[in-house]
Amino acid sequence: MAAPSRSPARGWRFPGGPGRDAALRLLSWAVPVLLLLIWEAAARLGGLSPQVLPAPSKVALTAWKLILQGRLLSDLGASLLRAAAGFVIGGALGLALGTAVGFSRLAEALFDRSVQMLRAIPFLALLPLVIVWFGVDEAGKIFLVSLGVLFPIYINTVLGIRQVDPKLLELGRVTGLSTWALVRRIVLPGALPSVLAGVRYALAVAWLALVIAETLATTTGIGYLAMDAREFLRTDVIVLTVLIYALIGVGSDALARALERRCLRWHPNYAARGRA
Repeated sequence: MAAPSRSPARGWRFPGGPGRDAALRLLSWAVPVLLLLIWEAAARLGGLSPQVLPAPSKVALTAWKLILQGRLLSDLGASLLRAAAGFVIGGALGLALGTAVGFSRLAEALFDRSVQMLRAIPFLALLPLVIVWFGVDEAGKIFLVSLGVLFPIYINTVLGIRQVDPKLLELGRVTGLSTWALVRRIVLPGALPSVLAGVRYALAVAWLALVIAETLATTTGIGYLAMDAREFLRTDVIVLTVLIYALIGVGSDALARALERRCLRWHPNYAARGRA
């Protein structure tokens, strides 16, 4: 096996080969697994109180019991549906507003200041109004998720459109591209890396907004499961919900990365990253 080589610009690199990507993926999970093992050992040796932080094995046993009861999967499904609906609505609005503002100074004058003012309002400050407007039904929870998703996609869409190289636009005009062809072939592809970065950030914000939304009066969802466990001092269930949010975050980010790799195969930076 060849020894690792060092490049002055890029640091240490693993030797090439079909197993390199698999080795790097395994390495990325090494630290989380190591932390779990340390956590388990500390709990079993009495360094951690079960009431404060139960062992991962106990949390896993709790998860299995909740699955057998049919509760965990139903609550997880309810949360995923809320997050998905809010992400689609907020993402579509953010993309539409961001595209309009990115292309038009008139649209910026009409919408941007209002969007920035709304963006500065914390979710918790909106809860009383959301309850008044929507009651405690699903619409209020989806509204909060949509609102949280809208802003990162909006800001990154505007930024991506305005960061397109003016020389490329000039080249397109010189070669006789129409306005629509210029937008389709140069502007939107050039803005796509920034838009997809906004999607990745919006996925994280969606779960943050959902946690807050599920503090409203509800009887389903991972947030409700955590709130109910708090009332009965079920630390194992609370830790389980935290781990579920972490795993969902990793999974959604992996999906966003896969979308990046698929949509940006033409981009030299992303193509180089795929070969690295």
